[in-house]
This record gives sequence, C-alpha cells and structure tokens, in this order.
Amino acid sequence: MEEPPWKKLKLSLERPYKDDNGELLPELLDITPDGQHIYRPREDPTTAIGTKLRRIFIERGIDFFERQKGSDTIPGPQKQNAPAQDEGAADGEERAEASHTMTPEELYKMRMTLLPQLYIAYGEMTQARDLLTLLLSASLPSQQTSLPAAPLAATVVDKPPPILSVRAFDAQLTIGGKDKALRAAADLFKDAAEKIEESRVAGEKYWLDALKIRRGNWGLIPAPLPLGSATGKGADKTSKDFLISFGLEESPPVFRRRAIGRMAAMVGGAAQNSLEFPLRQRTRLRISLTRTSPEGTRQTSHSLLIAPDNSSLDGALRAAQGEVVEQEIFSALIKEASSLPTASAEVSERLIVIDAAQSTELRFELVDGENLPRQSGDSIGPFCDLIYSALHVLLLRSHSVSKIQRLSRSSISRTSAVQPARQTPPLLRPIIDVLQYREFWERVRDEIDRVVSALRLVGVPARVHYDPVADSGEALVKSLQVEDTDPVGGEALLRINERYTLRFTTSSPSTLTAHLPQATLSIASISQLTQLLVDEISSQLLHQICDIGTERCERVSGTWFVDLLSGRSVGRWEGCVL
Repeated sequence: MEEPPWKKLKLSLERPYKDDNGELLPELLDITPDGQHIYRPREDPTTAIGTKLRRIFIERGIDFFERQKGSDTIPGPQKQNAPAQDEGAADGEERAEASHTMTPEELYKMRMTLLPQLYIAYGEMTQARDLLTLLLSASLPSQQTSLPAAPLAATVVDKPPPILSVRAFDAQLTIGGKDKALRAAADLFKDAAEKIEESRVAGEKYWLDALKIRRGNWGLIPAPLPLGSATGKGADKTSKDFLISFGLEESPPVFRRRAIGRMAAMVGGAAQNSLEFPLRQRTRLRISLTRTSPEGTRQTSHSLLIAPDNSSLDGALRAAQGEVVEQEIFSALIKEASSLPTASAEVSERLIVIDAAQSTELRFELVDGENLPRQSGDSIGPFCDLIYSALHVLLLRSHSVSKIQRLSRSSISRTSAVQPARQTPPLLRPIIDVLQYREFWERVRDEIDRVVSALRLVGVPARVHYDPVADSGEALVKSLQVEDTDPVGGEALLRINERYTLRFTTSSPSTLTAHLPQATLSIASISQLTQLLVDEISSQLLHQICDIGTERCERVSGTWFVDLLSGRSVGRWEGCVL
C-alpha cells in the first residue's frame, strides 16, 4: 500500500546556518542596553587551523609528532610464559595510559570541574592565613604584621562567568521578559489613564447637561437614597443625586411616576443622549377619521405623527413628555367613552372606536412610537390634527380646574360652608359635538344648495353665503380654555331676487334657527327645513308676481294680492279675476 505524501515528507533536525538568500546566519552574543546586537565575528579557516596547531605544540610539546611516530615503530617485547605475558599486558596498558593525550574537550571538562574547587580551597586558605596572622599579632604585639586594614573582611568567591553564547541567550531571555512586563505595565497604566480621562469627561458632561436641563426650566427633584443607606435617627439623609420630572402638575400619580427620567452617570463623549427613562412606554396617540359618502365609499384620514428628536436633551425630554401626555389623554378618553349621550363607542386596551355621527367614525389608537407607520400626503387630514391639538387644550383646561379646586380646599381663609366639588370638564364631548356639528352643517348646506340650484335653474337670481364658524380663531381657542365651553355656531344667508333675505343660525351639535321677518323658528329636522324653504320661497315668488301684476295693471286699476290659504296670487280688474 502506497503511503500518503505527508508521510514521505522529511524534515531536517539540523540547526539552520544559512538564510533563504544563502548567506550565513550570524551568531548573537549579546544585546547592549541601547538595543544594539553584538554578533560573533566570522573566523578565517586558515587562522583557525593555525590556532589549533599552535595549541597542540603548546599543550602537548614540540616533539608531539616525533613521539607519535616513535610509539608506532618500536615493537613491544615478547614474553615467554603466561604470567610474564599478563605482567606485560598490564605494563602495556599502563604505558598506553601514560602515552594517551587528552583531547581539548576532556581538558576543558576537567578544567571546569577543578576550577570551582580550587577557588573554594583558595578562599579557605586565605581565610586561614588571615586568622593565623591575627592570632600571632595578638601574642606578639610588638611584632609588625602585614595584615590588611580589615583582616576579618569577607571574601566573596564567585563562580567563573558562563560562556558568551549562554550569557547572550540569558540576556535575551531576561530582556524579553522585562520587555513583556514593561509593555503589560504600560498597557495597564494607559488603560487606567484612559478610564480616568473618560470619568473626568463624563463628570463634566453630567453637570453641564444638568445645567442645560435646569436652564430649560425642567423640574429637578431629589433622587431617593440608594438601597442599604442608613435611615435611622441622626443619619445623613441628604440626597446625592437628582431626577428629572417632566410630567404635568395636576396629572394623576400614575402618570407623574412615568414622567421621571435620570441622567446616566457614565456616558462616553460620543453618546448623543445621556438621558434614561425607566418607565417610558414609547407609544404615540394616533387619531383617525373615517367618513362614508352617500355612494358607499369610505375615506380615512389620520393625524400627522412626527418622529421625535432625540439628538438634544430638550428634544428628548419633550418627546418623552408628549408620550406621557398622550397616554393621559387616552386614559381620560376611555373613561368618558362609556358615558357619551349622543354616540356609541367600542373600547379596548389601545383602541377607541366612536360612531360620532351618521357617516363619521372616530378612532383613537396608541401605536408603537419606535415603528411609526408610513404616512402619505393623501392620508393626512388637517381636521385630525385639529382634534389632536384641541385635546391638549382641553386637558390643560381640566388641569386648571383641578388646580383651582385644590387651592381652594387648602386655602387658609376658607368659608364655613363646604363648597360642592365641581365636575372636571370633559375632553371627549366637545370633540363629538364638533364632529356632529360638522355633519349637521353639511346636511343643511346641501339642502340650501339644492334649493338655490333649483331657483337658478328657473331663472330666479339667488345668492347664498355660508359661515360655519362665526367666531374668530382667537375666540374659539379662548372658548376651549374656559370652564364652560360655548357651543360652536355659524350662520347662512340666502338672498333671493336681490330683495328677500333668509337668515339661518346654527350651533353645535345640531341646533338650527330660522330668523324670519315675522318670527324666529327653531328647526328640528331637515324635512322641516325643506318645508320652510319651500313656503318662504313660494310666498316671496307670489309677492313678486303680485308686484309685477300691479305694475302691469296700473292703468286699469287692477288689484293683486296673495291668497295664503290656496297659495296663489290673485289679480282683479274691471270684473276680471286672474
């Protein structure tokens, strides 16, 4: 079976002596403190051989080679008997041992073995000599001694230094270990310095943001003490931090607790927003209005939802405050939806559907604020935005009434009689009244337009002027701010034949009043309005016919009048009746 290729691969265990370019690798001897490498100098082969030969003559004598030749040519003596042979063999071994020359390696090994012992012996002998000299000087004080100034000084006996290559390798290990330790220590100090700098920058940013929030007139309240803090008598109960309160003053406690934020203690400089809202639900109030045309088509419009601006502190606080206010509005709408007198409602956790008018459906929905639905220009209705803004105004009105009641209860100069508690102004009913008024006005306008079109079709000049909301914008907003909201009202003026005028006034939700020359009538239904228009227009047309007849029959002394019972114009002249 043939072996795989990787088993045939052979690796040389010999130490490499040449690099990839074929040049000899230098042998490192030492590394200086400034990082300079010291390599072993290259030796000339001729010089090396000469040095080795010189050592042979110096260590083994000048006649080394002659003695080697003489030992090879002189034969050994022959012995006669076995004992003599044994003695000769022993003498031959001794002569061989005597004539054996040590190699440089054996000599170096012996030197390394003997030198430490000799150094120890030298140290002991020197110490003994010094001690003996000291004793002799004590017995013979007059005798001069040659002892050193410190006879009992310690003598340090050191081992011989290691080989240069070993010393260089040890230096490399030491320097490598020190370099690694220094780099680790430097990294540690660098990380600590960076953390200290980040902590300093975060602290400065923390108080700078706090000053910005205070300058923006946002409420700052003391933060509760940390868990485990001492709360007994004499303990320091001073708060060490603060919280941001952005809820409305007269909101229920559950919404005031949601409207609390705090500033993160450690936030990097690159973070855009350092505020945290623990109880933020991130929901937005969306208002939808669906209208059904007489043909059966449904048209739905929504209020405009703008993405919050979290890039600044003020923008983030305003976005969080808007969400809490919208949740409070939705909670108040749920309470009022079940007791509407003129509309039916369906209520769920996040959805309220109200049949506000005959063909109008109103929806209040809490949607996810992080994933806002896409909105096109056709689906955005200004009337929904108007309802959204009106709800905020009505909520502030309700809070104003609650504040007045709270202050009146806590007033020092209170009367003895207990004042009855006033009911909180509603939020939903004014909106339903406006929607019903809008639907009612459109029906009235359609009926008047139908009559005007019929008059113009028969050649009777007719003009009409509509003013659905007679009050100005300032007056309308002011009416929403007071406790007793005035109904929204308007008027319609019908001018027939440039002579006769019919005036109608309306008020929310569905009140219509006709102002006639002879009386003021309240109209309860569209059929009654139609009948009134027919009667008044017919009466005016008959009077116009009488005026024309009187003008034409003036020479014959004709008389024209209107018969109210029969609804006719009657003309008489010279025994003729028309």
